[in-house]
Amino acid sequence: MTQPQPLTAPPLTGLRVLDLATLFAGPLAATMLGDFGAEVIKVEHPSRPDPSRGHGPSKDGVGLWWKLLGRNKRTMTLDLSMPGGRETLLRLTATADVIIENFRPGTLEKWDLGWDELSEANPRLVLTRVTGFGQFGPYARRPGFGTLAEAMSGFAAITGDPDGPPTLPPFGLADSIAGLATAYAVLTALTARERTGRGQVVDMAIIEPILTVLGPQPLWYDQLGFVQPRTGNRSTNNAPRNTYRTADGGWVAVSTSAQSIAERVLRLVGRPELIAEPWFASGAERADHADVLDEAVGGWIARHTRAEVIEAFEKAQAAVAPIQDVRDVMTDPQYAALSTLTTVEDPELGPLRMQNVLFRLSETPGAISWAGRPHGADTDAVLTELGLTEREITTLRKEGAL
Repeated sequence: MTQPQPLTAPPLTGLRVLDLATLFAGPLAATMLGDFGAEVIKVEHPSRPDPSRGHGPSKDGVGLWWKLLGRNKRTMTLDLSMPGGRETLLRLTATADVIIENFRPGTLEKWDLGWDELSEANPRLVLTRVTGFGQFGPYARRPGFGTLAEAMSGFAAITGDPDGPPTLPPFGLADSIAGLATAYAVLTALTARERTGRGQVVDMAIIEPILTVLGPQPLWYDQLGFVQPRTGNRSTNNAPRNTYRTADGGWVAVSTSAQSIAERVLRLVGRPELIAEPWFASGAERADHADVLDEAVGGWIARHTRAEVIEAFEKAQAAVAPIQDVRDVMTDPQYAALSTLTTVEDPELGPLRMQNVLFRLSETPGAISWAGRPHGADTDAVLTELGLTEREITTLRKEGAL
């Protein structure tokens, strides 16, 4: 499929975002904005850069995670705790639309860079504060990480096998969800600014978005006293729903959220008599008979290769997907058709394959202009554009503010 060609500038062109945040929710939100045209300036401490630069595997001493998280961002250094750094940030603030920060509550205020000072410098500013627990409450000043949100929200409690321990995800799930929610919050605040002419503060607590995506658990408990148990790969709402091993050692996932799909699956695996059982007509009742259904479906799948299973399910219009690792994802034809992965040329490491922008717009698509740049690479350029002289920049550097 031919990719859409932009008819106008990207939709967020003209928006300036100062990314003061680190690891991972705040920076991810800034990345999402940069992907669709916002000018993002990543502000890092002169000697303590964003830890994502050192997270995970590296190549030739260059962190690969940063190449993804830092894409489309200009990078500069600034020590906000020093007078020169503070004054420089206020000058930058006057030119910005959005600041994203994730310091512990009270830190910016300690540096005289709280909402009062920032909004005085720019009344149209949207100050976006991303913390583990929010700006107030009994936990507000605790160190907060996504792992704690995954634990507190109820996610870990429902994840894992019934007889196993609560299970945490092996990646930054809560941070990622909060990053997407933060980008949404920023755009909401900017839309409000169009009506009011004034900016405002966004208070994003990482413990909240993950609770939202967990669905109606609070409602179930409030009205029924129901606490969702750990069920492994099974669901309490429908069956068969599980992962099943194929004859050639592969794995597939089957879902039967719709009644018609459940019936197609049972006909496909040669057990149509189960459809006539009184309990088969309800997803919840099917879930109560998951052992019977898993035996029927799993037994049939175990006698066929993964390719045969996928082909048969597709022919029957039943829902199935292969369990893929990243090697499969890199060659998957559907991802290829959507251009979900793209190649970015990088002056440090050469061509890099990474996730593309998050969604497709037909007339104003986003784009990746560059991967994460070296620490402080654009400091002088940004400050020169701001109006600082070479002498002023040199003075700030000698003071340790840059």
